[in-house]
Amino acid sequence: MFPLYDNNPTRIKPYFTYGLIGMNILVFLHEISLANTQQLDSFLQLYAVIPNELTNNFAGEWTTLFTSQFLHGGWWHLISNMIYLWVFGNNIEDRLGHLKYLIFYLICGAFAGLCQWFISINSSIPSLGASGAISGVLGAYLLWFPQARITTLVFLGFFITTINIPALFMIGLFFIQNLISGFASLQASANMSVETGGVAYWAHIGGFVSGMILSPIFDSFRRE
Repeated sequence: MFPLYDNNPTRIKPYFTYGLIGMNILVFLHEISLANTQQLDSFLQLYAVIPNELTNNFAGEWTTLFTSQFLHGGWWHLISNMIYLWVFGNNIEDRLGHLKYLIFYLICGAFAGLCQWFISINSSIPSLGASGAISGVLGAYLLWFPQARITTLVFLGFFITTINIPALFMIGLFFIQNLISGFASLQASANMSVETGGVAYWAHIGGFVSGMILSPIFDSFRRE
């Protein structure tokens, strides 16, 4: 089951959503263009969040809370994130306006990175991806468009079809799955990251919660 698009009309073109998708794709193409693993590792060390380095040198590493949002660990990581941004980002950009939407997106991503850092404060495993920022978008969407319906691709064995389901269901399922997995990762004392084949669940949770908290604040400054 995968979202395809929402059915809510927008008043403005989501240019910044398109721009964010384009930027993520360009950065990922640069990642895969690097000649060898050592070059890629150096690139990730420079721009991804390394929790223990952030702990030891926050003043010099805080910018990675933003640059890491444009890095991805593989094609599926990139594609799945960009689909969710494509489906849910347009209405949030329409609600906030272009510039405030961009600021909201980046702040949610930074809070998501801080949440994952707090859970794995001494880890040396890079934390990266747009998932935390997109989770913030989902949190805002849940508050503002609880009655919206999402056209979703469904696989039924050898058959593929589309159905309309409540956005509330899909976003709620996303959050519950990550909450359960996050607590499971704590109990296992595991450092979960894209690099180890796992998922930074606590970045998703942190981004989602920050989106729900920050969206009313940003909305209070919205011009009709």
